[in-house]
Amino acid sequence: MKISRLGIFGLILFSVAIGGSCSLYNRVMARKYLVDGARAYNERQFAMAEEKFRTAVGYDPEGVSFESRTAQLFLARTLHSGYAGNRKETKKAEEAITEYKKALKGFTNDVKSKREEVAAKPQDETARKELASAENSVGSIVRSIASLYQNLGQDDKWREWQLAAAGNADLPGSVRANSFVGLAAKEYTCANDITELKDIKKTIQKGAESTFEFVKPEGKEGFDKDFERLKKCVADGTSFIDKAIELDPESDSAWSYRTSLLVQKSRIAEMDGDDAKKDEYKKASDTAKKKFEELAEKRRKAEEEEARKAAEAAAKEAGEKPENKKED
Repeated sequence: MKISRLGIFGLILFSVAIGGSCSLYNRVMARKYLVDGARAYNERQFAMAEEKFRTAVGYDPEGVSFESRTAQLFLARTLHSGYAGNRKETKKAEEAITEYKKALKGFTNDVKSKREEVAAKPQDETARKELASAENSVGSIVRSIASLYQNLGQDDKWREWQLAAAGNADLPGSVRANSFVGLAAKEYTCANDITELKDIKKTIQKGAESTFEFVKPEGKEGFDKDFERLKKCVADGTSFIDKAIELDPESDSAWSYRTSLLVQKSRIAEMDGDDAKKDEYKKASDTAKKKFEELAEKRRKAEEEEARKAAEAAAKEAGEKPENKKED
């Protein structure tokens, strides 16, 4: 959760570009404390950073200006960092969630307005970059809130939050898809915990090789209830992952969980003695796995290219500094 100097100054420049309804004085002062807070954060002076960000937010408590809601986001991140450093600081975690949610409203509005700009001027590279920046902020906030609920052990609130985010049409499709993937992951874990039980997953010898078979344990008390739960977890997980892929077909994590859930379906079919269904799901899982591997490789190459460009930009910036220039 490091706040980079380039990132903070980029956000500030963006705030100047989009304007705001707050007074110029309040925006200038909020911007000053925002920069001071970012500096303190990067120097790991978290108490000072928290104070500066709170002051910046105070110039516009409703988060109308971009500076104020950016400060609100960084205040949330500072509180989040405090909790990450000491898990006993649960009050910081709760407050971080509150501040994240305040910031989310403003950044979601940014996404909506930037979508309109891009729709009106699809070739405007600046508008496209600003939309991407707002979408990234929204995604970061949604994931951070989910992470805090999970770390606090508040599973019901985690699920409620993920369902709300997944169903929020104002959020970017990739963000909603990520929430659906999180929900599907829980259902997959539920299913896998059952099919990995030693009285269900049996090791058998086929020639020189060992393999597994999945069976219904005979006479095990309560297994019928477990088997129904297994089927429900797989059905719910499949529903979530289908919605994730519909929203973001390029999500490699979504295709990874589709692969895993199809494997669970194959196991259920084997336990039911339905070899045809078992083979059908096995082939489908192999196809999904191939798609996952293609998308994962595509993402890896894109990240490498992005890192290369960032390194080139950093090297160019370093080379242009006065102290690095050679006299003629």
